[in-house]
Amino acid sequence: MFARFSLSALAALLLLCCCCCFAPYAAGAELADKLRDDSELSQFYSLLEQNPVANSTLALRSCTIFVPTNEAFQRHNGTTHVLYHITTAAFSQNQLKTSVSSDMEGNPPLYITNGRNGDIYVNNARIIPSLSVELTNREGKRQVMHIIDEVLEPLTAKSSTTDMNNMDAMKFMRHADQLNLGSNGLRTYRSQVTLMKKESLYESPGFHTFLVPVDEGFKLSTRSSLVDAKVIDGHVIPNTVIFTAASQHDEPKTSAAFEDQLKVTVSFFRQKDGKMYVKSNTISGDAKHPQGVVLAEIVKANIPIRNGVVHLIHRPLMIIDTTVTQFLQDNSENGALRKFYEVIMDAGGAVLEGINSLSEVTILAPSNEAWNISSIDNIVRDRKRMTDILNMHIIKDRLNVEKIRQKNANMIAQVPTVNNRTFLYFNVKGEGSDAVVTVEGGGVNATVLQADVAQTNGYVHIIDRVLGVPHTTVLGKLSTDPMMSDTYRMGEFSHFNDQLNNTQRRYTFFVPRDKGWQKTELDYPSAHKKLFMRDFYYHSKNLLERHLVIADHVYTMKDLAQMSLTTDSVVLPTLRDSLKVKVEEEAGRYVILWNYKKINVYRPDVECTNGIIHVIDYPLMEEKDIVVSGG
Repeated sequence: MFARFSLSALAALLLLCCCCCFAPYAAGAELADKLRDDSELSQFYSLLEQNPVANSTLALRSCTIFVPTNEAFQRHNGTTHVLYHITTAAFSQNQLKTSVSSDMEGNPPLYITNGRNGDIYVNNARIIPSLSVELTNREGKRQVMHIIDEVLEPLTAKSSTTDMNNMDAMKFMRHADQLNLGSNGLRTYRSQVTLMKKESLYESPGFHTFLVPVDEGFKLSTRSSLVDAKVIDGHVIPNTVIFTAASQHDEPKTSAAFEDQLKVTVSFFRQKDGKMYVKSNTISGDAKHPQGVVLAEIVKANIPIRNGVVHLIHRPLMIIDTTVTQFLQDNSENGALRKFYEVIMDAGGAVLEGINSLSEVTILAPSNEAWNISSIDNIVRDRKRMTDILNMHIIKDRLNVEKIRQKNANMIAQVPTVNNRTFLYFNVKGEGSDAVVTVEGGGVNATVLQADVAQTNGYVHIIDRVLGVPHTTVLGKLSTDPMMSDTYRMGEFSHFNDQLNNTQRRYTFFVPRDKGWQKTELDYPSAHKKLFMRDFYYHSKNLLERHLVIADHVYTMKDLAQMSLTTDSVVLPTLRDSLKVKVEEEAGRYVILWNYKKINVYRPDVECTNGIIHVIDYPLMEEKDIVVSGG
C-alpha cells in the first residue's frame, strides 16, 4: 500500500496532465534516466514509476529525492512510502539542515544528523557521499538525488481513519494502540506521564529524543509507582534528535533530569550481535534516585514524530529495583548476559545460590561474545573447574568504578574474589566518560565494556573476556601486561623471549614486576643500569634464565607451598642450572624464600596457554649477577 496523496500533490498531478499536451515525454527525464540506468537502484525506480505524484514532482518542481539501494530493500520489511523519500526543495549535502519536510501527506519531517566521521544521515539512513547527483529538469528546476543505505520508514497507523497529522510524542503515546508498533503497549508509562502532569514535556516543540518504556517492562508490580516526575525527565534528551545509526557509541547526552541535585545522562551502544541498548547513568543522585547505570534494550527504534524521534525500550531507565540475581535472570533469554547465565545454570546452580546469599556483591559478567572462544569448550564440561572460574568473577563487596579508582590511587587495585585465594587486579586509565577500566584474573586481561550497572545489592560490570580461561602464550602475556614491561624489554635484548611462544613446552616463569626492578636501582645502582643496556644483554639473559622453570608441568603457588612443607628447599629445573626456593603462605599471600631474602608474590598463577606466570615483588638477583671483568 502506498501513502495517501496530499491535496498539494493532487494539484501537481492535475498540472502535469495540463502540461502533457506540451511535453509528451516526462520533463524530468534527466533524473528519471539516471535512476532507470542504475541497476543498483532499480527497486526504488520501479516504485517511483508507479507513483503519479512523484512523477509530477520530477516533471514540474524542484525536489530532493532520497533513493535507497537495492541492498537496503533486501533488509526492509513492509510498505515503502515513496513520497516520504521526496521533499519539494533541492538540497545538496551541505544545504541539509536539521530537518526537511517530506512530500508525504501531512508533510512529516525528515531529520538530518551528522555523524562524527562526517557522514550525513536522513533519519536512520546514511547518505552515501560520493553518489549524490544534482541536475536541472526541462522546467529549469533544480533537483538533487542522494543515495541512502536504508529505506525510510514513517510513523504509520493500523487504519487509514487515524489522524496522523502533527503527531507529537504525547499524541503518539495516546494513540499507540492505533499505530503500527507491533505488540508493544505504552499504557503504563503514559498513565504515569499523565499522573505526574508531564504532558508538556512530550508536547514541547523542537527536536528531541524520547525513550518510552513498553508495558512489558512493568512486570514488577511496584515498578510503575517508582516512575516519578524526575524519572520521566530522565527519559528525554532535549534539543537533540538521535537515530541509532547516527548515534555515537556510549557518548553521554544530558537528559532533562540534569540539575543541581540530580544529574542523569543517557547514551546509546550497540552489542556485537547488533542489538541496540540505551543506558541511563545517574551521576549525582538522591534518596529516591540512587547513583548507577541502568540498561534497557531498544525493542523498536527510530520512530519519527513531529517533535523528534521515539525509541521504545524494554524497561524504564533510572529505576534500580532488582537484585544482582534478578538482573541475571532478567537477561537469561535474549539479554546481554544470556550466555553467562546459561553457564552458571549448567554448572549446577550453586554459583547463583552463592550470589543470592551475598548482601553486597559485584559481578564481572562476560558478554555473550566473550564465550565464543574454542579454548573454553572443554572447560565448560568440567563442572568443578567451571565453578572455580565463575567464582573468580564474583566479589563480596559493592564495587563501582569510583571505588576501584580510590583503591587504584597508588597502585593497581588488588581485590579478593569468592574463589579462595584468587585476586582480581583492576586498573583505571582516563577520567569521566573516557575512563578505561581493565581487570586481570587468572591470566586473562579483560576490558570493562559497561561499568556500574547498578542493582539493589551491588553492581554488574560487563567485560569482554572470560577470566581464568587463558587465550595467549607466556610471551603474549608478557608483551601486553603493563606490569611486566621491564622484564619483556630485557628479554628482547638477548632474544630470550623467543622461546616463550613455544606451545610444546610448559613454563613456570617468575616475573619481577616493574616496581621490583625499580627497587634494584636503589639496592644496586650500577648493576641496575647495566641490566637495561644492550651491551650487557649476556648478563641480563643469564639472570632471566634463573627465573624460568621448564618441566613437563607447571608449578602453581599452591603446589610449591605444599612441596615446601616436606623439605628445606624445593629444587626447580631452570634454564640456568636449578632454582632452590621455599614458598610459605602468610595471611593468605605467598612469600618466596630465596638466598635469605623474602620476596612477596604479587600476582600468583597467571595462566597462559603454555605455562604459568607468578608476578613477584623483587627479582631473584644479587649484585654479583652483573659483574664485568676489568679485562
